[in-house]
Amino acid sequence: MQKIVVTTTIDTKAQIINVAERLFAERGFAGTTLRNVISEADVNLAAVHYHFGSKEELFRAVVERFARPIVEQELALLDRLQAGGRVPTVEAILTALFKPCLEFLAQDKEFLLVHTQFMGRCWTEPEPLKSIVEGEFAASIEAFLDVLQRALPAQSRSQLAWKFDLVIAALVRVQSEAGQPWALLQSTNPESVRSAIEQLVQFLSPGMRS
Repeated sequence: MQKIVVTTTIDTKAQIINVAERLFAERGFAGTTLRNVISEADVNLAAVHYHFGSKEELFRAVVERFARPIVEQELALLDRLQAGGRVPTVEAILTALFKPCLEFLAQDKEFLLVHTQFMGRCWTEPEPLKSIVEGEFAASIEAFLDVLQRALPAQSRSQLAWKFDLVIAALVRVQSEAGQPWALLQSTNPESVRSAIEQLVQFLSPGMRS
């Protein structure tokens, strides 16, 4: 009996997050109500409050679900690049940024459009939502700035920060348009992902160096 209850709880929480991500992606945070979420997730308001407490915390949970595995992989790739005290190239650093994000999208073909819409939109939400997103990626951003500082020692931290912000903006644009006819990321197959990463790196690395 206990196992059945635990499974049901996990399924309910995942269902709420799935529905919330789709609605946030389609309508934005302001355009989505908890009533919309509970209606489409087929749960009651008590379940949402039990798992998340508020709409803002539900948004945080959606961001956290995709951010945590991406950040973990980014940090692991950066550690690998710097093993033995090596200083990686700008191209290698940017590849370590793009690879986890775009491969994450390619993992789930069924929800590709939802994931891309949400990941693109969540970076443009106003405060305090913007701070939630930035907070989930804060460790990754600082780690990338640290290694870029090593690769480009002649540039100041502030120079690197605003350039890296433009790199993130380009990545968000690619994510938000993934799967569209004109998009850089045309499909979820490995070759398409690899090509998108290579083109992004080739286009953006000269700007980081300049």
